[in-house]
Amino acid sequence: MLFKFKSKATADLIMLDADARRLLKVMLGDDPVKGIVLCQDLPAVLAKIDAAVLHDEDQRQAQSQKPKPTPLADTENPHLTELSAVRLAQRAAPMRQMIQSSIAEKSDIVWGV
Repeated sequence: MLFKFKSKATADLIMLDADARRLLKVMLGDDPVKGIVLCQDLPAVLAKIDAAVLHDEDQRQAQSQKPKPTPLADTENPHLTELSAVRLAQRAAPMRQMIQSSIAEKSDIVWGV
């Protein structure tokens, strides 16, 4: 499933289901299939995304300082492989740009599938 985010300030932003849900959880605490973020709420949403990106980077830094796990440990600890995926900062960058443009243009962001 694809999510399509829209704002009058930018072009549409299309994201894969898992990435969109991850960002919506950061932004709103849940991941509704359809919704809206009002312009006045966008600065707070942007702050939540920035905090989540910093937390993700801190986790990656802490993980990189630990000894490398054995292959057996990887299967026993599935969250270790989660950190090897694409960084949250990379996935959030297009959304951050949309939010910043929407703040500047005083425009809401809506989405649906």
